[in-house]
Amino acid sequence: MTQPPDQYEDMAAEYAEHSAANLANAHYDRPAILGLAGDLTGLRVLDAGCAAGHLARLLAEGGAASVTGIDTSQAMVALARERCPAGTFHRADLAAPLDLFEDGAFDLVTASLVLHYLADWGPPLAELRRVLRPGGALVMSVHHPGEDWRWFGRPDYFRTEEIEDTWTVAGKPRTVRFYRRPLSACFTALREAGFTVDRLLEPRPDPAGRAVDPEGYASMSTAPHFLYFRALTPEAPPSGVAAR
Repeated sequence: MTQPPDQYEDMAAEYAEHSAANLANAHYDRPAILGLAGDLTGLRVLDAGCAAGHLARLLAEGGAASVTGIDTSQAMVALARERCPAGTFHRADLAAPLDLFEDGAFDLVTASLVLHYLADWGPPLAELRRVLRPGGALVMSVHHPGEDWRWFGRPDYFRTEEIEDTWTVAGKPRTVRFYRRPLSACFTALREAGFTVDRLLEPRPDPAGRAVDPEGYASMSTAPHFLYFRALTPEAPPSGVAAR
């Protein structure tokens, strides 16, 4: 999970430690992402919003032929390079063109808890589709639209709006900002970018998470917290047939 540098740059090391083995990241988000990603053998993978490289390392260990990570925080990129020496990492902004990469450079893109930090999903999703090969997959997680609407007591579920939240990292309160939007807006953005949603997942945590945080485990086992999509790019048209 990542955000613009002004939100994460000054707490990169603390957040890396916080997310290494906690319930939400280690026993809920990363297992769900890897489950949707499926067999990684030989795949070229882009980890968009790689943060400190926890997921990237698991992707590399899962058999990916190559793992590339990008993040807006230079401090996070440095930590990812240490944590996953097998990967290649760059500082890059998902809200800008990904000029580092050619069309069809990857077989799989993972975007773990990152897109809800962006006000407009259109250009980022278009770029992620561009860098995926035909038939490639985007596996992404975001805050669950229904949970954010309920948790923050917002009056209009159908509005896309910026939310401010305060949570604790390494014993210190941290204020972060992100965007909540309805489920229909998520589907519409994926469709308009040319993706087809293959799977929608509302997971429960890994049973091992019960020992890490019993109260949180009970909550995540009975109420949605994050939402997951596996979305596919169109297959290449048959030889001699023009794409529409």
